[in-house]
Amino acid sequence: MAEEKLTTRAEDFSEWYNQLVIRADLADYAPVRGCMVVKPYGWALWENITSWLDKEFKATGHVNAAFPTLIPMSFFEKEKDHVEGFAPELAVVTHGGGQELEEKLAVRPTSETIIGHMYSKWVKSWRDLPILIVQWGSVLRWELRTKLFLRTAEFYWHEGHTAHSSEEEAKEEMYRILDIYERFCLEEAAVPVFKGTKSDTERFAGAQITTSIEAMMWDKRALQSGTSHYFGDNFAKAFEIQYLDKNNKLTFAQTTSWAISSRIIGAMIMVHGDDHGLVMPPRLAPIQAVVVPIFKSDEEKAKVMEVADRIFAELKAAGVRVKFDDRDNVSSGFKFNDWEMRGVPVRVEIGPKDVEKGTVALARRDRPGKEGKTFVPQTNLDSTVKGLLDEIQASLLKRATEYRDSNIHNVATYDELKEVVKDGWAFSYWCESRECESKVKEETKATTRNIPFDQPKEEGACVVCGKPSKRKVYFAKAY
Repeated sequence: MAEEKLTTRAEDFSEWYNQLVIRADLADYAPVRGCMVVKPYGWALWENITSWLDKEFKATGHVNAAFPTLIPMSFFEKEKDHVEGFAPELAVVTHGGGQELEEKLAVRPTSETIIGHMYSKWVKSWRDLPILIVQWGSVLRWELRTKLFLRTAEFYWHEGHTAHSSEEEAKEEMYRILDIYERFCLEEAAVPVFKGTKSDTERFAGAQITTSIEAMMWDKRALQSGTSHYFGDNFAKAFEIQYLDKNNKLTFAQTTSWAISSRIIGAMIMVHGDDHGLVMPPRLAPIQAVVVPIFKSDEEKAKVMEVADRIFAELKAAGVRVKFDDRDNVSSGFKFNDWEMRGVPVRVEIGPKDVEKGTVALARRDRPGKEGKTFVPQTNLDSTVKGLLDEIQASLLKRATEYRDSNIHNVATYDELKEVVKDGWAFSYWCESRECESKVKEETKATTRNIPFDQPKEEGACVVCGKPSKRKVYFAKAY
């Protein structure tokens, strides 16, 4: 029996997403409410993401470490804003070994508190700074409304935690990491993002400054795709991270934290996916090319498989992440649909006529159907495929950027804003008051995304109240 067609994005974007994650074999629902099982194909994608980031972090002097999953509840009470921000999301362990614990333990929602405690033991002199540590793992936040990859109770990420001797150095760190995140999104994920500062309301609990990268999904909702925070000495004072400076004066360290989580996979799905399934950016795709032999008889099979084996070996030797689909229990059409669903960037088709002519058919995933299919010589196929992968990568970024920019509108009045955020982003002056921000959220369900760094140095009038404003902000409905 043929598998049911994927719900289209236009019919029901949410259902399209839910079906696609399952049918593309990325993840499945876990028996624990709100949690997910990341399947091997999804985990291979996550490994490609994390290996790129890990390399960049190490190139800028960061090192990896691991801290406990369980955090004493008393730690959360040391930083007032932090505990208030995370209290509703905490999962708490009350019993262990059959007995009630003397002190309850929280399953980490983030690790500022326990890492701050450890830094207070390690930092004694200015010579001990900076500390540049990254932890890779999962965290748990008791989400009530969950969606695979986008918002699950347990999710995967890295969390960077650094301590510095000066405000200037800590802020440089915050911006340096945000630049790495932007570069990852543009160069690897092919997802265009805006860098900027979050509003006071949207700031991370306990931070003095929160910066973010924001991306537009196909349904025109925003997704916060990474954050980098400057804490000043908030956590240093709460956890007594003090050191003797060069003048022998006891001083509090300046700290930061930052993260990209597995929700970036959700961003890639919603930015690039189409009604046929996933569309993987080649640089991150677990499988960049799949070789599909096509034959009807044993005689054809012998000739085709010989060429297909050789081409598979050549592509693999050239460093292409390639898969050989030699399944004999399904049709070629089934295979084509299967690999389209999984978003493999290039399909290499080889049939009897291709063997005779010394050619192969290359089908590019970003252009389904006849438009994306070309016949090329088998000679130097590795170079041809690599060139096509680069072309697809650039095409995906260009397409996503043009789509995003065409759905962002400069607005000057509140009525315009209310209309635009129904199905797009509004870019407008804002007085940066909580009152105006709350009014927009209550009346439109749109929130401030970030105040972009790159904007004209002009003054205008707040789109809500009309008061003088120096900076513009993005308003949009968000995940």
